[in-house]
Amino acid sequence: METEEKQSKSHTWIVIVAILFVALGVAYWYFFLPSARESVNSDVNVFSPKPNELVKSPLKISGEARGTWFFEGSFPVVLKDENGIVIKEGFVTAQKDWMTQDFVPFIGELEFGTPEVAQGELILKKDNPSDLRQYDKSVSIPVNFSLEKTTIQLFFSDINKDPQMLECGKTYPVSRVIPKVSGIAKKTMEELLKGTTIDESLAGMKTSIPKETILQSISIEGGVARVDFNLAMQTGGSCRVAAIRSQIVNTLRQFPSVSEVIISVNGNSAEALQP
Repeated sequence: METEEKQSKSHTWIVIVAILFVALGVAYWYFFLPSARESVNSDVNVFSPKPNELVKSPLKISGEARGTWFFEGSFPVVLKDENGIVIKEGFVTAQKDWMTQDFVPFIGELEFGTPEVAQGELILKKDNPSDLRQYDKSVSIPVNFSLEKTTIQLFFSDINKDPQMLECGKTYPVSRVIPKVSGIAKKTMEELLKGTTIDESLAGMKTSIPKETILQSISIEGGVARVDFNLAMQTGGSCRVAAIRSQIVNTLRQFPSVSEVIISVNGNSAEALQP
Protein backbone atom coordinates (compact mmCIF):
# COMPACT_ATOMS: atom_id res chain seq x y z
CA MET A 1 0.00 0.00 0.00
CA GLU A 2 2.80 2.35 0.95
CA THR A 3 4.59 1.53 -2.30
CA GLU A 4 1.50 2.39 -4.33
CA GLU A 5 1.17 5.69 -2.48
CA LYS A 6 4.81 6.55 -3.22
CA GLN A 7 4.33 5.65 -6.88
CA SER A 8 1.23 7.83 -7.00
CA LYS A 9 3.10 10.79 -5.51
CA SER A 10 6.02 10.22 -7.87
CA HIS A 11 3.65 10.17 -10.84
CA THR A 12 2.03 13.41 -9.63
CA TRP A 13 5.40 15.14 -9.42
CA ILE A 14 6.31 13.94 -12.89
CA VAL A 15 3.08 15.43 -14.25
CA ILE A 16 3.70 18.73 -12.42
CA VAL A 17 7.27 18.95 -13.73
CA ALA A 18 6.08 18.19 -17.25
CA ILE A 19 3.43 20.93 -17.06
CA LEU A 20 6.04 23.39 -15.78
CA PHE A 21 8.37 22.58 -18.70
CA VAL A 22 5.55 23.10 -21.18
CA ALA A 23 4.57 26.41 -19.55
CA LEU A 24 8.18 27.60 -19.56
CA GLY A 25 8.49 26.64 -23.22
CA VAL A 26 5.35 28.61 -24.13
CA ALA A 27 6.55 31.61 -22.12
CA TYR A 28 9.96 31.49 -23.80
CA TRP A 29 8.34 31.32 -27.21
CA TYR A 30 5.99 34.20 -26.46
CA PHE A 31 8.27 36.60 -24.62
CA PHE A 32 11.76 35.85 -25.89
CA LEU A 33 11.19 34.82 -29.49
CA PRO A 34 8.88 37.53 -30.90
CA SER A 35 10.91 37.58 -34.11
CA ALA A 36 10.22 33.90 -34.66
CA ARG A 37 6.49 34.41 -34.08
CA GLU A 38 6.23 37.43 -36.35
CA SER A 39 8.37 36.13 -39.19
CA VAL A 40 6.66 32.76 -39.67
CA ASN A 41 5.67 33.07 -43.32
CA SER A 42 6.44 30.74 -46.19
CA ASP A 43 6.60 33.58 -48.73
CA VAL A 44 8.47 36.46 -47.06
CA ASN A 45 11.49 36.82 -44.80
CA VAL A 46 12.06 40.34 -43.45
CA PHE A 47 15.65 41.07 -42.39
CA SER A 48 15.15 44.73 -41.51
CA PRO A 49 13.42 46.09 -39.54
CA LYS A 50 13.30 43.41 -36.86
CA PRO A 51 10.04 43.01 -34.92
CA ASN A 52 9.67 45.71 -32.23
CA GLU A 53 12.81 47.49 -33.43
CA LEU A 54 13.14 51.22 -32.69
CA VAL A 55 12.93 52.88 -36.11
CA LYS A 56 13.35 56.38 -37.49
CA SER A 57 13.29 58.09 -40.87
CA PRO A 58 14.53 57.05 -43.36
CA LEU A 59 13.40 53.49 -42.61
CA LYS A 60 15.46 51.00 -44.57
CA ILE A 61 13.61 47.81 -45.47
CA SER A 62 15.26 44.60 -46.66
CA GLY A 63 14.45 40.94 -46.96
CA GLU A 64 13.45 38.32 -49.47
CA ALA A 65 10.13 37.25 -50.94
CA ARG A 66 8.99 34.73 -53.47
CA GLY A 67 8.78 36.08 -56.97
CA THR A 68 5.00 35.71 -56.93
CA TRP A 69 4.82 38.66 -54.51
CA PHE A 70 6.25 41.07 -57.10
CA PHE A 71 4.64 42.76 -60.06
CA GLU A 72 6.97 44.51 -62.44
CA GLY A 73 9.72 44.09 -59.88
CA SER A 74 8.10 45.64 -56.81
CA PHE A 75 5.40 45.30 -54.17
CA PRO A 76 3.81 47.87 -51.81
CA VAL A 77 4.66 48.59 -48.17
CA VAL A 78 2.69 50.70 -45.70
CA LEU A 79 3.82 52.22 -42.41
CA LYS A 80 0.98 52.81 -39.92
CA ASP A 81 0.80 54.03 -36.35
CA GLU A 82 -0.87 52.04 -33.59
CA ASN A 83 -4.18 53.79 -34.30
CA GLY A 84 -4.18 52.54 -37.88
CA ILE A 85 -3.33 55.94 -39.36
CA VAL A 86 -1.14 55.67 -42.47
CA ILE A 87 2.18 57.44 -41.92
CA LYS A 88 3.80 56.60 -45.25
CA GLU A 89 3.28 54.35 -48.27
CA GLY A 90 5.88 53.15 -50.73
CA PHE A 91 7.40 50.15 -52.51
CA VAL A 92 10.27 47.72 -52.16
CA THR A 93 12.03 46.60 -55.31
CA ALA A 94 13.48 43.26 -56.37
CA GLN A 95 17.27 43.03 -56.58
CA LYS A 96 17.24 40.04 -58.93
CA ASP A 97 15.01 38.58 -61.61
CA TRP A 98 11.57 38.33 -59.99
CA MET A 99 10.02 36.04 -62.62
CA THR A 100 10.49 32.96 -60.47
CA GLN A 101 8.88 30.93 -57.69
CA ASP A 102 12.07 31.16 -55.65
CA PHE A 103 13.00 33.78 -53.07
CA VAL A 104 14.12 37.14 -54.46
CA PRO A 105 15.97 39.75 -52.34
CA PHE A 106 14.33 43.16 -52.01
CA ILE A 107 15.17 46.57 -50.56
CA GLY A 108 13.25 49.78 -50.00
CA GLU A 109 13.23 52.99 -48.00
CA LEU A 110 10.51 55.13 -46.42
CA GLU A 111 10.98 58.74 -45.35
CA PHE A 112 8.40 59.94 -42.85
CA GLY A 113 7.75 62.65 -40.29
CA THR A 114 7.77 62.07 -36.56
CA PRO A 115 4.68 60.06 -35.54
CA GLU A 116 2.56 61.19 -32.61
CA VAL A 117 2.49 57.75 -30.96
CA ALA A 118 5.21 55.36 -29.87
CA GLN A 119 4.18 52.18 -31.69
CA GLY A 120 3.13 51.12 -35.16
CA GLU A 121 3.53 48.47 -37.81
CA LEU A 122 5.16 47.99 -41.19
CA ILE A 123 2.90 46.07 -43.58
CA LEU A 124 4.35 44.35 -46.64
CA LYS A 125 1.69 43.56 -49.23
CA LYS A 126 1.75 41.07 -52.08
CA ASP A 127 1.24 43.04 -55.27
CA ASN A 128 -2.13 41.99 -56.61
CA PRO A 129 -2.87 43.59 -60.00
CA SER A 130 -6.02 41.46 -60.34
CA ASP A 131 -7.61 43.19 -57.30
CA LEU A 132 -9.22 39.84 -56.42
CA ARG A 133 -9.30 39.56 -52.63
CA GLN A 134 -8.51 35.85 -52.60
CA TYR A 135 -5.02 36.71 -53.86
CA ASP A 136 -4.31 39.30 -51.17
CA LYS A 137 -1.47 38.50 -48.78
CA SER A 138 0.47 40.60 -46.31
CA VAL A 139 3.04 40.42 -43.55
CA SER A 140 3.01 42.79 -40.57
CA ILE A 141 6.10 43.76 -38.56
CA PRO A 142 5.51 45.64 -35.27
CA VAL A 143 7.84 48.63 -34.83
CA ASN A 144 8.53 51.30 -32.22
CA PHE A 145 9.09 54.97 -33.01
CA SER A 146 11.64 57.27 -31.45
CA LEU A 147 9.61 60.29 -30.38
CA GLU A 148 11.55 63.52 -30.10
CA LYS A 149 9.87 66.01 -27.77
CA THR A 150 9.54 69.78 -27.85
CA THR A 151 8.09 72.40 -25.48
CA ILE A 152 5.35 74.75 -26.67
CA GLN A 153 3.32 77.49 -25.02
CA LEU A 154 -0.47 77.63 -24.90
CA PHE A 155 -2.36 80.73 -23.80
CA PHE A 156 -5.30 80.74 -21.38
CA SER A 157 -7.08 83.19 -19.09
CA ASP A 158 -5.88 83.18 -15.47
CA ILE A 159 -8.59 83.65 -12.85
CA ASN A 160 -5.96 84.12 -10.13
CA LYS A 161 -4.51 87.15 -11.89
CA ASP A 162 -7.88 88.44 -13.07
CA PRO A 163 -10.61 87.06 -10.72
CA GLN A 164 -13.35 89.23 -12.18
CA MET A 165 -12.28 88.47 -15.75
CA LEU A 166 -12.17 92.19 -16.52
CA GLU A 167 -9.13 92.00 -18.81
CA CYS A 168 -10.88 89.89 -21.42
CA GLY A 169 -8.20 90.11 -24.07
CA LYS A 170 -5.32 89.21 -21.75
CA THR A 171 -4.13 85.61 -21.68
CA TYR A 172 -1.15 83.92 -20.07
CA PRO A 173 1.19 81.13 -21.24
CA VAL A 174 1.52 77.61 -19.91
CA SER A 175 4.17 75.18 -21.14
CA ARG A 176 3.41 71.76 -22.58
CA VAL A 177 5.69 69.04 -23.88
CA ILE A 178 4.49 67.39 -27.10
CA PRO A 179 6.01 65.19 -29.83
CA LYS A 180 8.20 67.19 -32.21
CA VAL A 181 6.28 66.67 -35.42
CA SER A 182 6.31 68.31 -38.81
CA GLY A 183 3.57 70.92 -38.90
CA ILE A 184 4.17 71.96 -35.30
CA ALA A 185 1.74 74.90 -35.56
CA LYS A 186 -1.14 72.53 -36.40
CA LYS A 187 -0.25 70.24 -33.52
CA THR A 188 -0.02 73.25 -31.17
CA MET A 189 -3.47 74.50 -32.21
CA GLU A 190 -4.91 71.03 -31.61
CA GLU A 191 -3.39 71.07 -28.13
CA LEU A 192 -4.97 74.46 -27.46
CA LEU A 193 -8.40 73.13 -28.46
CA LYS A 194 -8.09 70.35 -25.88
CA GLY A 195 -8.42 73.00 -23.19
CA THR A 196 -6.67 73.00 -19.84
CA THR A 197 -5.32 69.96 -18.05
CA ILE A 198 -6.43 69.17 -14.49
CA ASP A 199 -3.24 70.69 -13.10
CA GLU A 200 -3.63 73.81 -15.23
CA SER A 201 -7.24 74.23 -14.09
CA LEU A 202 -6.24 73.84 -10.45
CA ALA A 203 -3.63 76.55 -11.04
CA GLY A 204 -6.39 78.93 -12.18
CA MET A 205 -6.08 78.64 -15.95
CA LYS A 206 -9.28 78.74 -18.03
CA THR A 207 -10.10 78.37 -21.70
CA SER A 208 -12.88 80.30 -23.46
CA ILE A 209 -12.83 78.16 -26.63
CA PRO A 210 -16.00 76.03 -27.01
CA LYS A 211 -15.37 72.34 -26.35
CA GLU A 212 -16.81 71.17 -29.71
CA THR A 213 -14.41 73.33 -31.74
CA ILE A 214 -12.50 71.52 -34.50
CA LEU A 215 -9.49 72.82 -36.39
CA GLN A 216 -10.34 72.49 -40.10
CA SER A 217 -7.18 73.93 -41.64
CA ILE A 218 -4.10 75.99 -40.93
CA SER A 219 -1.49 77.52 -43.23
CA ILE A 220 1.42 79.88 -42.74
CA GLU A 221 2.71 81.94 -45.64
CA GLY A 222 4.58 85.22 -45.74
CA GLY A 223 4.29 85.64 -41.98
CA VAL A 224 0.48 85.27 -42.05
CA ALA A 225 -1.14 82.33 -40.28
CA ARG A 226 -4.61 81.52 -41.58
CA VAL A 227 -6.55 79.27 -39.26
CA ASP A 228 -10.05 77.94 -39.92
CA PHE A 229 -12.48 76.33 -37.45
CA ASN A 230 -15.89 74.68 -37.61
CA LEU A 231 -19.13 76.44 -36.64
CA ALA A 232 -18.70 75.56 -32.96
CA MET A 233 -16.19 78.42 -32.77
CA GLN A 234 -18.89 80.94 -33.74
CA THR A 235 -19.78 82.00 -30.21
CA GLY A 236 -21.00 85.35 -28.87
CA GLY A 237 -20.23 87.78 -26.06
CA SER A 238 -17.62 90.50 -26.52
CA CYS A 239 -15.53 89.42 -23.52
CA ARG A 240 -15.45 85.76 -24.51
CA VAL A 241 -14.67 86.61 -28.13
CA ALA A 242 -11.75 88.78 -27.03
CA ALA A 243 -10.41 85.99 -24.85
CA ILE A 244 -10.66 83.42 -27.65
CA ARG A 245 -8.88 85.70 -30.11
CA SER A 246 -6.14 86.32 -27.56
CA GLN A 247 -5.68 82.59 -26.94
CA ILE A 248 -5.37 81.78 -30.64
CA VAL A 249 -3.27 84.77 -31.69
CA ASN A 250 -0.80 84.59 -28.80
CA THR A 251 -0.40 80.83 -29.16
CA LEU A 252 0.42 81.11 -32.86
CA ARG A 253 2.66 84.15 -32.54
CA GLN A 254 5.14 82.19 -30.42
CA PHE A 255 6.46 80.90 -33.74
CA PRO A 256 8.97 83.21 -35.48
CA SER A 257 7.31 82.52 -38.84
CA VAL A 258 4.01 84.11 -37.67
CA SER A 259 3.53 87.87 -37.40
CA GLU A 260 -0.20 88.06 -38.22
CA VAL A 261 -3.12 85.70 -37.56
CA ILE A 262 -6.34 85.57 -39.59
CA ILE A 263 -9.16 83.54 -37.99
CA SER A 264 -12.06 82.16 -40.00
CA VAL A 265 -15.07 79.93 -39.40
CA ASN A 266 -16.00 77.65 -42.28
CA GLY A 267 -13.83 79.83 -44.50
CA ASN A 268 -15.49 83.12 -43.47
CA SER A 269 -13.05 85.47 -41.75
CA ALA A 270 -15.19 88.62 -41.98
CA GLU A 271 -17.83 87.33 -39.55
CA ALA A 272 -15.65 85.04 -37.44
CA LEU A 273 -15.68 85.72 -33.69
CA GLN A 274 -17.81 88.83 -33.85
CA PRO A 275 -19.17 90.03 -30.46
